[in-house]
Amino acid sequence: MAKINGNEIRPGYILDHDGGLWAAVKVDHVKPGKGGAFAQVELRNLRSGSKLNERFRSADKVDRVELERRDQQFLYETDGMLVVMDTDSYEQTELPADLLGERRPFLQDGMTVVVEYYEAEALNATLPAKVTCRIAETEPVVNGQTAAKSFKPAMLENGIRVMVPPFIGPGEDIVINTETLDYSARA
Repeated sequence: MAKINGNEIRPGYILDHDGGLWAAVKVDHVKPGKGGAFAQVELRNLRSGSKLNERFRSADKVDRVELERRDQQFLYETDGMLVVMDTDSYEQTELPADLLGERRPFLQDGMTVVVEYYEAEALNATLPAKVTCRIAETEPVVNGQTAAKSFKPAMLENGIRVMVPPFIGPGEDIVINTETLDYSARA
């Protein structure tokens, strides 16, 4: 682990703080009129998901942790566990399904996910930035609805509701941004 100063913390850094592993979600550097500058950091616990706000002064030392990132292929789900296979060693591993959180419905058979490990413990999994999904149902186009930014609700085949442009119809494939969970483009 590398020791860094409190003012060097950036969003996405993993820190060993108060006996747990925390991800820096949001960092604001504050320079008050009186007193020394500090970093106001919003942290998320990688194991429990709880959040914490901390102040780190530039003199504070924190441990930055580097997680091992591995590309793994999703095979199937059983009893709330995701079975993934390491693309290099072909070793199969079971991961808790809640590791993906609200992005779980976008996981598809054979998809490559990036799993982050800390000492053989899987802490985080990320999907590709863009995923192709099929529209199950949507409202018909309303004549005269020509506003440039008008959207209508649509239900995807995986059960997720998204907003799509009026020209998208049922049975069409669209691209979803997995970070924002929004419509990105027509497939």
